Amino acid sequence: MNLASLPDLIFTVLFFFMIVTHMRDVDPKVQYNVPQGTELTKEVNKRGLVYIFIGKPVDAQGRVLSDETRIQMGDRYVTVADIGSEIAKERNRLSEEDRQHLTVTIRADRDTEMGIINDVKQELRKAGALNINYSAEKKVKKQSVKQEI
Repeated sequence: MNLASLPDLIFTVLFFFMIVTHMRDVDPKVQYNVPQGTELTKEVNKRGLVYIFIGKPVDAQGRVLSDETRIQMGDRYVTVADIGSEIAKERNRLSEEDRQHLTVTIRADRDTEMGIINDVKQELRKAGALNINYSAEKKVKKQSVKQEI
C-alpha cells in the first residue's frame, strides 16, 4: 500500500481547519441567551471591539452558580462602577486608529433587567464609549400552516 500522499492530505486538512476555525478572545463566565430581533445588521468592523457579557455566573462546566446577575469584561467580573476604568484600560491598549473606532458590544441575557443594562449604558456614556452594539439572534418568523380535513 502506497502512503506517499498521506502527509499531503494531513497537511491539507490541517490547513483547512486553521483557516475556518474562529478563535475566541474571551471565554464567557456568564450564561446568556441573547434576545431575538427582526432588524439586525452584522458588525463588519472588528477593530476596537470591547465585549461586555451580562448574565448569570457559570463554572467551567457551564453549570449556573447563582441567580445573581454578573457583568464580565475581558476575563473577569466587574461592577457597574468599574466599567469606566476598564474601558479606559481597553482604550489605552488599542492603537490610535482603533481608539477612534472603539465599539462596545453588549451580550446580555434576554432575562436581564433593563435597570442593569441602563446602568451599564450610563457608565459607558461617562467613559466616552458612545458606539454601542447589542447582540441578538435573528427571529424566526412562524408560518401559519393550514390543514385541510
